[in-house]
Amino acid sequence: MKRVVPALAASLLWLHAPLPAAAQQPGDIVLATTTSTQDSGLLDSILPVFLEHSGIRVKVIAVGTGAALEMARRGDADAVLVHAPASERKYVASGDLVEGRLVMHNDFLLVGPKADPAGIRGLTDPAQALARIARSSPFISRGDASGTEKKELELWKLAGVDPKTVAHREETGQGMGATLLVAEQRQAYTLTDRATFLALGDRLTLVPLVEGAPSLLNIYHAYVVSPTKHPAVRLREARAFVAFMVAPSTQRLIGAFGRARFGQPLFYPDAGKAEADLGRPGTSGERSGAGLR
Repeated sequence: MKRVVPALAASLLWLHAPLPAAAQQPGDIVLATTTSTQDSGLLDSILPVFLEHSGIRVKVIAVGTGAALEMARRGDADAVLVHAPASERKYVASGDLVEGRLVMHNDFLLVGPKADPAGIRGLTDPAQALARIARSSPFISRGDASGTEKKELELWKLAGVDPKTVAHREETGQGMGATLLVAEQRQAYTLTDRATFLALGDRLTLVPLVEGAPSLLNIYHAYVVSPTKHPAVRLREARAFVAFMVAPSTQRLIGAFGRARFGQPLFYPDAGKAEADLGRPGTSGERSGAGLR
């Protein structure tokens, strides 16, 4: 059964109102991106460096990946930074996104109460874990067409479970930070990216219970919104942003982000790597946090 969690979640996140690219001041760009890059603090860490070196201000619209991709389709953004490769390919095929670059990865976690009433701790198959949760335990979903929700729905499908029939599954309609806080309040299970979970760790008693499976890999790409389909796009500035994200100095910043505080990076830099190699043993992309070993 699908239910939407009331508006309490809405007060737990930054709110951003989309603004068409054409309405920005010269030198500004609109970046449509997932909430994980904002909630984790990554963008607050690296965008001042981009401004200092380029003079270009980035107006961040942090929404679910589905909404970010739709902003690109409407021409309401100049660049996107998202993490749902299967969905991204549709927008590349339609010509709305161009010049995509692999930027970084981390991984998803199934987290829940320490008591683990569903008994999923240590399972290696996330789909099997969801099937156990579906029998009796509460699960909080983002329900916002984000990359995280798309991954969740993929796992439900692998489990052979229709999420609409799961009696204790609720949707927040909010980003990752708000959804984690609702799951904490309800002492429920949820799927989260590792970066946001670590960033909010001092506000959570939930713990990682299933991690490290190849199916939990979480890959981020940056794209320019097509100026051919959307003439108002600031092409020079958008290209500069994408180039910045994959530049060696920025990749070093990404790899270092979170390491001092958490003892591990929140994201792993991937520029120049083959996406197919990420998560494979013996490659430089084999490890993400405690998982993907």
